[in-house]
Order: sequence, then C-alpha cells, then structure tokens
Amino acid sequence: MTTIRLPTPRCPGSVLGAAPGVTESVEAYRATGGYADTPGPEALLRHLAASGLRGRGGAGFPAAVKLRAVRDRGGAPVVVANGEEGEPGSVKDRWLLRARPHLVLDGLAHAAAVTGAVRGYVYLSDPEAAARVRGALAEREPHLPVDVVETARTYVAGEESAVVRRIDGGPALPTAKPPRPFERGVGGAPTLVSNVETLARIALTAAHPDLRRTIARSTLVTLSGGNADPVLTEVPYGVPLRTLAAAHGTPEAAGALMGGLFGGLIDARALDLPLEPDALAAAGTALGCGAIRFLAADACPVGTAADAVGHLADESARQCGVCVSGTTAIRDTVHALAAGTAGPEAPDRLERWSQGLPGRGACGLLDAAAATAGSLLRTFPELVRSHLRGPCPDCAAGPPGDGRGRRLVVAVPEVADAPASLTRLPVLKGTP
Repeated sequence: MTTIRLPTPRCPGSVLGAAPGVTESVEAYRATGGYADTPGPEALLRHLAASGLRGRGGAGFPAAVKLRAVRDRGGAPVVVANGEEGEPGSVKDRWLLRARPHLVLDGLAHAAAVTGAVRGYVYLSDPEAAARVRGALAEREPHLPVDVVETARTYVAGEESAVVRRIDGGPALPTAKPPRPFERGVGGAPTLVSNVETLARIALTAAHPDLRRTIARSTLVTLSGGNADPVLTEVPYGVPLRTLAAAHGTPEAAGALMGGLFGGLIDARALDLPLEPDALAAAGTALGCGAIRFLAADACPVGTAADAVGHLADESARQCGVCVSGTTAIRDTVHALAAGTAGPEAPDRLERWSQGLPGRGACGLLDAAAATAGSLLRTFPELVRSHLRGPCPDCAAGPPGDGRGRRLVVAVPEVADAPASLTRLPVLKGTP
C-alpha cells in the first residue's frame, strides 16, 4: 500500500494539504485561502516568473513562459488540466485529483485568467479521480466552463498533442510538431496543456504570493522500490537523493531508476546528488515526473532496465515505425542480457541505439527507452559484461518475460470521501 508522508515543518504552501487521506470539500478549501480574491492576472504572472516555477509533468518547462506563449497568441484560448499519469511509478497526479480537486480547479481558473481562456478541460483516465472532480465542480460551479474528458490510461496518452487530439474526439495519440498546442490546440485555438501539480502550485502562489519561492521549489515525489512500501511525499529542491532513500526505507540503495522511466539508471554514488532539476540534468539524469524507484542492495540493475524497456515497448503507440522497431530491438536485447543469452555484440548495439534513436519519434517514449539502455551501459558496465556470461541470481529468479515489469507499478494512496480518523495517514518524522 502506498502511504503519504507529510512534510515537516508544515507550511500553507504545501500541495499535500492538511488531510491528504480525505477529499477536500469546498468549505475546507476556502478555509485555506482558496477561491479568494488574489492578485490580478498580470501580478500573478510576475509572481510565477519570479518564483521560477517549472512544470511538473516531466519536461520542467517554466510555467510563466508557457502561460505567456498562450496569452500572446490571442484569440479565444483553451486551458487543460492534464491529469493523465502514464508513468507506472508515479501516483501524484491521480492522488491530487482525488484528494484536492478544488486546488486543481482553482489553478485552472487562474491559468484561464492569465491566458484569457474561455473554456477549460480536466483530462484524466482515473474513474475515481473523475468522480471527485465532477463532485467538486458541482460544489462550486466555476465562472470558466469546464468539461471532464476521460481517456484510456497509456504511457503516451498524457503527451500534450495526444491530449489535444483526444479532447477533439480523436485517439489519445501524439501528433507531429509543429504546430504545438500553444500555437493550435483544442478546436484550433491556442491551448495551454498543464500538469495538475503545476496548476495546484499556481493556485497556491495566487493565495500565498509571499511563499512563492517555497511553493515553486517544493515538489511531490513518489518513492518506491527496495523492500519498503511506496511513499508519496513533498520535499524541497536540494534534498540529497540519499536522504530520500533513507526516508523511504532503502538506506543502502544500490542506485535508482529516475524520473519514472525517463531519467534512466543511476548508481549509489549518484545518490549524493541533490533533488534539483538542473543538477540532475547536468549529471545525465532527470527529475521527470518525480517518480524515483530505488534499487535494493541485492537488486540487479540489468533486470530493472529490462522491466523498464519492456514496459515502454508494450506501450508504444505503434504509429511511428522507428519507435516500433527501436523499442522492440532495445527490449529484446536488454531482455537477452537479463537472461544471459545476449551475444557479445549486444553492448555495442545498445550504445548505437542509445545515441541514434532519441528525437526520432513523435513523442518521448522512444527517447526514454534509449536513455534507459544508455544509462545501463554507462553506469553498470561491469554488470552488463557479466551478464554476457550468464544471468545473475536475481535475473534468473525472475526473468522479465514472466511479468516482472508489473513491479514498476505503484498503487494510488487511498482517499476517503469524508473526514474520518482512520484516514489520517502517518507523518514520518524527519522527512524533509
């Protein structure tokens, strides 16, 4: 079961709120400063720019720049709260929509005010979250017309062009760029597609502009792996990954799979890196969606990489030939490594693919598979070579083909409909 750890010290700018195990009512949300008179759109945009808030969907693009780009296109823009969470190791977006739908809707309204949007959408694949969002809309009808659009959950369904395509009545599949949604999106209008955590932080910034830096430099993370239960918590930028591993319950982690399936593998030495987007990028990895899977001391990184690329190959949209062939080739080669049946040419092939395939698909799925393979070669070269002689005990005990990739999936924390003492989740003392 996934538990929630409340940050200490607490602050009004926390996305987790006061009772993360309960769906927040409109009255409770208003009591925290939500839906109140706040700085106007231009003032809010200045606060967001000064705070340095980045998107929390994975790419980390500056939120103020994205808002301005849609605003400056003119016309009748559209704003979309993107809650489609395709990463198997991430739960933050579905939890946020289930527990704090008003916070997301408030952020969507502020984004509409900044961009001049005339219509909004909440886009998701989680039926429970959809019910909570519809309930929140019924509690407080927003000035902005908002529709809830559901889709099937896939890895690529949350990619921004896939979001636009699905809202317009098509399949949730990425399209070629340009145009990008800010240029021509839903119904041909300039469209802001923003992750729900980003919108939540926009709402918090509007309510507490004095805390803008704290709000912008804190982030939700999903911690899993090792032999401990998964944890959803909120931490400030700068916390060492090693501290998070200890807080999660994996103090002797051998490394981690970073950013969901986008940041690749790191070893134990890299756990001294701070949880900060630029520092992680400089080290060749990524924060991504904030999902971190720690490797237990006895876990094999080759097996973890096989799980990851196997999942990505299964999730390919199968509309780009290079993605279908590339992810399949990477999967088959890494699976052969894990099984101890790969030929001596396998590392060279993976290196060539890791260098040559990124950027050639319509979305980032192929890039993620290539990055995972490349990080395995760079970070654990001796283990790769040893698997050419035969599988290690960990891989032999559970080869990727037996469904082991399901280990990457993390369950969403339970969120009750109404306040009750049993829904209060534990606080981990010392959590940053």
